[in-house]
Amino acid sequence: MLDAFNRFLDLVAEYFAHRKGLLPLVGLALIILNLLIVLAFPSAWLARTNLFLHLGLISAILGILLAWAL
Repeated sequence: MLDAFNRFLDLVAEYFAHRKGLLPLVGLALIILNLLIVLAFPSAWLARTNLFLHLGLISAILGILLAWAL
């Protein structure tokens, strides 16, 4: 189990080493998607919880940290 997780992390690190800006761009796209959902459906569950905003912030911060580390 631990070996499989280590191999997965190696693959992810190798993938993002060549695409340093991909994860922050995905995070930005999720934040913009959240804005559109809030404007279109203000009383919907996704708009009230700001799910895509939080996911976008987490992925953008992780992407910046990964780009800095790699």
